[in-house]
Amino acid sequence: MTIPRVLTIAGSDSGGGAGIQADIKTITVLGGFGMTVITALTAQNTTGVQGVLDIPVEFIERQFDSVLSDIGVDAAKTGMLSSSEIIRTVVRKIKEYRIERLVVDPVMVAKGGAHLLRDEARKSLINDLLPLALVATPNVPEAAALCGHTIESVEDMKKAARTIGGMGARNVVVKGGHLAGDAVDILFDGKDFHIFSVERVATGDTHGTGCTYSAAIATALASGQTVYGAVESAKRYITAAIRNSLRLGSGHGPTNHLAPILS
Repeated sequence: MTIPRVLTIAGSDSGGGAGIQADIKTITVLGGFGMTVITALTAQNTTGVQGVLDIPVEFIERQFDSVLSDIGVDAAKTGMLSSSEIIRTVVRKIKEYRIERLVVDPVMVAKGGAHLLRDEARKSLINDLLPLALVATPNVPEAAALCGHTIESVEDMKKAARTIGGMGARNVVVKGGHLAGDAVDILFDGKDFHIFSVERVATGDTHGTGCTYSAAIATALASGQTVYGAVESAKRYITAAIRNSLRLGSGHGPTNHLAPILS
């Protein structure tokens, strides 16, 4: 039996709703074999991030070597990479192992407002990591931070997607969940725009949506889907996960990664 091998390069969320934990749940439910390179540990729950401990870059490298020299990979995604040193290390290992199907989720701020990307790392993210991305998946605040202009409409999202594409990402998905109205995402493939729109789900329990969405795209790519098909299927998955989100904790509860199985 062959199974798509999906590597997530991200931080751990002790609360289980985002980060490595969300990625592994997503990859598993969607039929992939999930593997990890953990870049940071967080003390985190539904109310926010109480602490962050970066993993030494030497150990990040060792995780890459252990997994990829033995098991191999069909697609990968990046999440929380908090420093320029970590980003440069991850970039070097991605190049070394020639990971082509790479989804870059430019994690900058947690749902509770904690900053997860240091200011000095933004330059490395733009100059070093984005050019390796087959797909980049910024949300509206992340896209605005990358582009340097406000985003208040679908047209602004398209402008931002084109700008981020110009930074080197071959495909850009700007996620519009932070805007009012329907939940509209824009895919820019370097030439054309594709719109994915669903009715907004009225819930505040959306912790981990970005991690989950990008992991779903990576799993679909690992399975051999096109970028368009991967984004389309991931949009269906994240919508179901949000529609069946979990009321856990006293803050932003997590999406329900088991939604396709339980429905």
